Amino acid sequence: VQHHHAHLAAVMAEHGIEAPALGLALDGVGLGTDGAAWGGELLWTDGATFERLGHLQPLALPGGDRAAREPWRMAASVLHALGRGDEIVPRFVHGVGAGVAAGVQQLLQRGLNCPTTSSAGRWFDAAAAALGLCLRQTDEAQAAVALERVAAAALAQWPQAVPLPGAVVHPDGCVDLRTVVAPLFDIRDPRDVGVAAAGFHLALADALCDALLAAARVRGVRHALLGGGCFFNRILRERCVQRLQAAGMDVFLPGAMGCGDAGLAIGQAWVAAHRLALPRPRNVTKEFIACV
Repeated sequence: VQHHHAHLAAVMAEHGIEAPALGLALDGVGLGTDGAAWGGELLWTDGATFERLGHLQPLALPGGDRAAREPWRMAASVLHALGRGDEIVPRFVHGVGAGVAAGVQQLLQRGLNCPTTSSAGRWFDAAAAALGLCLRQTDEAQAAVALERVAAAALAQWPQAVPLPGAVVHPDGCVDLRTVVAPLFDIRDPRDVGVAAAGFHLALADALCDALLAAARVRGVRHALLGGGCFFNRILRERCVQRLQAAGMDVFLPGAMGCGDAGLAIGQAWVAAHRLALPRPRNVTKEFIACV
């Protein structure tokens, strides 16, 4: 059972949803059906089957898995994707050293050891590192937690904060946040960091909801599912629920098992049960051999 399908199936299982549904599955990583690292997915699911309708713009992972432990590498990846790769060394020289920064710049330029990922978690890492909140992390989601903390503080003081502009939802469902993150690199005043972090959260949530709502109009679906570890983030979760409910969607969240991987087995079992309930196809090969 595909990882992100299982995240959304767990929500369906907990709420007893049998009708087709659309869902956002957002986490750090999960192997996709194309062999790539997924993590920012818009899926349509119906019983034992699912279809990938959209995803976050893939980013390069310079150094592979190491990029998940060093958020500055994801910020460097965004700079490269923006055509600002020449800024990588001067921006991170004091944090990681000139040699390491130059090495990552070369990896990105040459496309060496740079697998791609659509992970929402890596976009959070990039935003946190761009704002100087976390260059390296020793705990899972450390950068994302730091980003949420300053964003929550800013929203408490300025609840009228607005999403950062620039998110693009392409016709193929790809949600591009590169121009949302771009201005984060240019913030100098520490007082602006929290507002920028809040704006990133709101922009991410709104763009993903826009993609889901566009798909809902085409598919005629009213059930919206939210799953995956990124929904531990209260700002992201509440913004998505607010936007989707305001558009008339019935929104379902994970229950007692939480939105992380602890609830995956429920979703896997739910999908497996629906697969077993499907009519079994005739074994054409065996029948052909028997006739011969």
